Amino acid sequence: MNPVVGLDVSKGESQVQAFLEKGKPYRKSFSIEHTIDGLGKLVEFLQEVERQAHGHPPSVVLESTGHYHTPVIQFLEEKKYVYIVVNPLISHRAKSSSLRKVKTDAVDAYHLCELYYKEDLEPYKKRGIQLLNLRNLTRQQETIAEISANIKLQLHSLLDQVFPEYRGVFGSLYSKVSLLTLRSFPTSEAVLNVDESVLVEKIASLCKSRSEKWAKEKAQKLREAALRNPFQRNLYESHIFNLEILTNIVLQYQEHLSKISTEIDVLAKEIEEYQIIQSIPGIGEKIAATIISEVGEIDRFNHPKKLVAFAGVDPSV
Repeated sequence: MNPVVGLDVSKGESQVQAFLEKGKPYRKSFSIEHTIDGLGKLVEFLQEVERQAHGHPPSVVLESTGHYHTPVIQFLEEKKYVYIVVNPLISHRAKSSSLRKVKTDAVDAYHLCELYYKEDLEPYKKRGIQLLNLRNLTRQQETIAEISANIKLQLHSLLDQVFPEYRGVFGSLYSKVSLLTLRSFPTSEAVLNVDESVLVEKIASLCKSRSEKWAKEKAQKLREAALRNPFQRNLYESHIFNLEILTNIVLQYQEHLSKISTEIDVLAKEIEEYQIIQSIPGIGEKIAATIISEVGEIDRFNHPKKLVAFAGVDPSV
């Protein structure tokens, strides 16, 4: 026997249908909630199917549904059950081939079981968890980088209205020493109201890897920028307040991105393809990790054209 259990996953619950073998459905479909009790009922049902199939443990087939299927997968992983995550495009194609255009959760779970016998579906491999961890990190990195870029644009715009000349003081406006200095001296008044020795001491304390000569040069450039600044007296206290807030946010995001990059690098180095794919000109650590995590198990594709189609970059006729 070749038993299978189909799960039509939705938010907070799943519809369950079992087959003992091709063309032989077992019991009527029923729903379970994604709770300890609900998932416990699923395990009891899987054990029941295994007994009815004379000791053959069933495979579990479910669609990839964003994050809704995550608790089910984690539970099946802990219980050591073989599970297959199906691309929704494949399952939709199989449903579309049916003559009866009925769309219910019970019917969808039934179709997933039929799909198991029609298609050559491979079980989820252990390395898939590692790749999913990498995917979660690279996607989070992309999200935070995008938000950080928007905050930087706001900071840049605000700086134009408070201290535009500051941009030429350090090599990069968004370097850590530059942002920390700006936080301490956000206006011309703040710079000119202290002795140059105070500026030197502050800048030197923020970048201890640099020489005192470098700190003196930056302090001098900062005073010159303050003297050239068209906004010698700022009328809007709200601008100064918002400038401090945005500077802190950029610093926080940079810290988060640094931590994520370190975590990605540690995880990606355990994957063989990470070094191989970086041998391609123009691909660095970040892009390599993203490609590996999004492609997943590369041996799913027995031809380059299938990988191109999966990526969605094949030209249409």
